[in-house]
Amino acid sequence: MTIDGTITISAWRDEDTPEAIAIWNEVVREGVAFPQEDELDLDAGRAFFAAQSRTAIARDGDGRALGLYILHPNNVGRCGHLCNASYAVASWARGRGVGEALVRDCLSQARALGFGVLQFNAVVATNIAALRLYEKLGFVRLGTIPRGFRLPDGRFADIIPHYRALTD
Repeated sequence: MTIDGTITISAWRDEDTPEAIAIWNEVVREGVAFPQEDELDLDAGRAFFAAQSRTAIARDGDGRALGLYILHPNNVGRCGHLCNASYAVASWARGRGVGEALVRDCLSQARALGFGVLQFNAVVATNIAALRLYEKLGFVRLGTIPRGFRLPDGRFADIIPHYRALTD
């Protein structure tokens, strides 16, 4: 998928792994959005990205990796139609519409994979850009879980689960 001729989103390939790991690990190190604390190495990253229902990479017109998303079931069995996603954008590429392009592509791919609901379990309340984007794209806030996320300095921030139906 190409967005405005400047951002192209395509399925992850093994050769994308080093760039995907670099972007993912940057977000992990920042410690303000992902629950993970351990960074991925090449083998772990390869296995992690391959295990998803879809991993996609956003690139600019020069082929530089801008960001990525992972998409996978949020649960099993009778709740297997719920999916979950995480998004990572390189710090130097933020504020350029990459996140929105990733979420829009993810919504489309989740529908194509047969999911009925995209649910975010733990949007950190301090992640204002994500909260604004999800509101813009029609996600519904499900409430607030006080002190649900531990920040790098040991303080706690609230988390705000969200969802969006993918079918009519």
